[in-house]
Amino acid sequence: MNPFVPFPEPRVFAVFHGRRKRFLADMVLEDGTPTVAHCPNTGSMKGCLFPGHRALLWDSRNPKRKLRYTWKAIEAEGLWVGIDTGVPNRLVEEAVRRGAVPGLRGFTEVLREKRMGARSRVDLLLRGPSGECWVEVKNVTLVEGGAARFPDAVTARGLRHLEELAARVREGHRAAMVYVVQRADGDRFEPAADIDPAYAQGLARARAAGVEVYALATRVTPRGVEMTGLLPVEVRG
Repeated sequence: MNPFVPFPEPRVFAVFHGRRKRFLADMVLEDGTPTVAHCPNTGSMKGCLFPGHRALLWDSRNPKRKLRYTWKAIEAEGLWVGIDTGVPNRLVEEAVRRGAVPGLRGFTEVLREKRMGARSRVDLLLRGPSGECWVEVKNVTLVEGGAARFPDAVTARGLRHLEELAARVREGHRAAMVYVVQRADGDRFEPAADIDPAYAQGLARARAAGVEVYALATRVTPRGVEMTGLLPVEVRG
């Protein structure tokens, strides 16, 4: 079985009507009841905000939660797009444990959220007989012209992460940037230089410095997110 992260149950369908204040999404449940769901994505979500399209929610059934429902995916252009930025870290961890990423095999320990530099925390720190590998994970929901693209908005924080990874390489460790494409219509990965040229240049510098770059292809269904392989990475500069 491929690496897989299930969406929590119970899952319910709704119709997406709009997003406001980043963390709030207006939905209408199948029975016609309007509700506001938590949006676990702080990005611009360019390419996956389609009013009137079907959405997948998790029903917490918890009366103490301010927002009962959490948005997990949206159906766009005939496929599901996973919008939860918490899923990619879990998927990459599972992929590493299963040896599904050839370049990241041989590690016996996977640690989460370890301090990296003065102002950052790395998503995953891998340890094994060959040493350490610092791994930063990013969620990708934008696909244009067949290319999965990141970022979907200017990200100074993302640029800082690239610089921190390059610093780990200079110290003699391995470091990797892993992009998880939570939709199945991308045939390659590239930085979105038109959206954030500084990030695109930073990725090129980091790769030239020895930071490894991987892009995970996935298939998103109402059950969850499954890794299906690796995408070619195209970084210019």
